[in-house]
Amino acid sequence: MTSLTFTHEPDASRYTLHDGPNLVSALDYRDDGRTVALTRAYTVPTFRGHGYAGEVVDRAVTELEQAGDRKVLPVCWYVAEWFEAHPERAGILAERTRA
Repeated sequence: MTSLTFTHEPDASRYTLHDGPNLVSALDYRDDGRTVALTRAYTVPTFRGHGYAGEVVDRAVTELEQAGDRKVLPVCWYVAEWFEAHPERAGILAERTRA
């Protein structure tokens, strides 16, 4: 994972991870101005098994933490499991409300 490039594509509402010229993973989101719902983590099938989804989630969460103006709602099951495995990052999570 030495040539990874992380990119935020706000017009497409996604974060991407490239290995050289190849798109290897993407993280889609919805942003309402207060909360960023991370809706889908996806890794291109030929690149699965190398930790790319975890890397794109980690980098996106880091970027959101550094901005400091949004909370995260882990809608995608993978993102929810990532936060369970990284409880030290839970400070950015939005409070869930029940209807």
